[in-house]
Amino acid sequence: QLQLQESGPGLVKPSQTLSLTCTVSGGSITTKYYYWSWIRQPAGKDKEWIGYIGYSGTTLYSPSLKSRASIFRDTSKNQFTLQLSSVTPEDTAVYYCATQNTAVPNYYENFELYNYWGQGTQVTVSS
Repeated sequence: QLQLQESGPGLVKPSQTLSLTCTVSGGSITTKYYYWSWIRQPAGKDKEWIGYIGYSGTTLYSPSLKSRASIFRDTSKNQFTLQLSSVTPEDTAVYYCATQNTAVPNYYENFELYNYWGQGTQVTVSS
């Protein structure tokens, strides 16, 4: 049974970089064919997929966030991290890490297909 836990600051100032880490237990982030995503949900809005890092280290990002998002991993700690630069109040949301086990990682925006989720962490962008 995989467990995912997000960690990071709950308050970030505008123009700064948001950094969140997801710690995975119960399995390795290098296990085939797991894809490790970051997803966010602003209050009153739908979930939005941000990007993923795959079991082999490949990454894919939402086109709308690609210029500001970066996902990398530390396999020794079994963690993966999201950095989102130049944040604005519009980046305020609950941020989730989640994973899919799939040989065809094309349905990353179908949130019903995710096997495991973290509990989510509120991030507020405000001065």
